[in-house]
Amino acid sequence: MSMRELERKHGVTWRTVRKALDSSWPEPRKKLPPRATPLDPYKMVIDEILRADLDAPRKQRHMVTRIFHRLVEEHGADVSYGVVRYYVAGRKPEILVESGKAPLEAFVPQTHLPGHEAEVDFGDVTVRLGGELVTCYLFSFRLSYSGKAVHRPVDRTIGVSYVSAW
Repeated sequence: MSMRELERKHGVTWRTVRKALDSSWPEPRKKLPPRATPLDPYKMVIDEILRADLDAPRKQRHMVTRIFHRLVEEHGADVSYGVVRYYVAGRKPEILVESGKAPLEAFVPQTHLPGHEAEVDFGDVTVRLGGELVTCYLFSFRLSYSGKAVHRPVDRTIGVSYVSAW
């Protein structure tokens, strides 16, 4: 197909078609610089308040509403409550980690050797079998390594497994 046909078919400009023909992978998107917010001049003030609250008793710590009112009254800030709440919600855990009072979030993967661990559980289950409700025992078995599971309903009264019906 010609470039013009590709432009019409996909609804793009000739520059986009040229870029696609030159490289099979699209160019990575450009990162935009962070935009300035009305809260930027007051972020240091909020951080100081949150750091001071680390040593204060729990009942004396600043709530977000108190931080917002302090910014407006003491510093003449022209910001909304929602912006302050959003910033404090994200910044408070970071300050706790920086101070060493909270652990870094960590992920510890579980490792299971093949055939070494399994989980077994029993329970009651009611199934409709041949048009009538039958209460059965349910045997549930799960291998920890592969995650494969086996479930077997067994009739309470006669001990018959309904594997084919399940």
